[in-house]
Amino acid sequence: MSKIHVYLMPGMAASSSIFEKIKLPEDVFEIHLLDWIIPEKTESLKEYAERMSKFVKHDKAVLIGVSFGGILVQEMAQFLEPRKVIIISSVKSNKELPSRMKIAKTTKAYKLIPTSLLSNVDALTKYAFGTMVKERIELYKKYLTMSDKVYLDWAIEQVVCWERAVVDNRVIHIHGDNDSVFPFQNIKNCINVKSGTHIMIVNRYKWFNENLPDIILK
Repeated sequence: MSKIHVYLMPGMAASSSIFEKIKLPEDVFEIHLLDWIIPEKTESLKEYAERMSKFVKHDKAVLIGVSFGGILVQEMAQFLEPRKVIIISSVKSNKELPSRMKIAKTTKAYKLIPTSLLSNVDALTKYAFGTMVKERIELYKKYLTMSDKVYLDWAIEQVVCWERAVVDNRVIHIHGDNDSVFPFQNIKNCINVKSGTHIMIVNRYKWFNENLPDIILK
């Protein structure tokens, strides 16, 4: 039996090492890790997604994206014929974005974020995860590796200004009800992970290892 190829895309500024504890039965699945590349100047999200889709080398692959990576894999699906698209701790359309991001889009406040300071991991942590929890800083230092200013400026704008208004109903959405970045009350039609936070792919990996195989296969 040929294996099901599963491509994993991390969240904003994170490396694919966030998936280091994700294990799927090796007789059925083969995992492939994707990582962020530096965007071209003035590159649109669609153009970036087309470039990223070239890293997917297998037909009918499963695309799984976390947070901004979830937004990206939905855009990549336009250039591929995926078996499934699964998003984790993410949004299916701009209607699910929190009001602070919608306001930032209207006022263009996102342009004022000093992303050059975000190369400081502590500042990046606070922005990316909403809260500063000391015992988690070391965790974030390990996983947040993309601190390039060009990338950060571009990535923040792509999330805040995402144009997708109509949900693709084929997308499977897994979301924690304690997510501080994309609040659960804004999310429709998802698989709820009880007490799951925005970083549950890291700290609730056992849930994913138990449930992802069935979610992919059903």
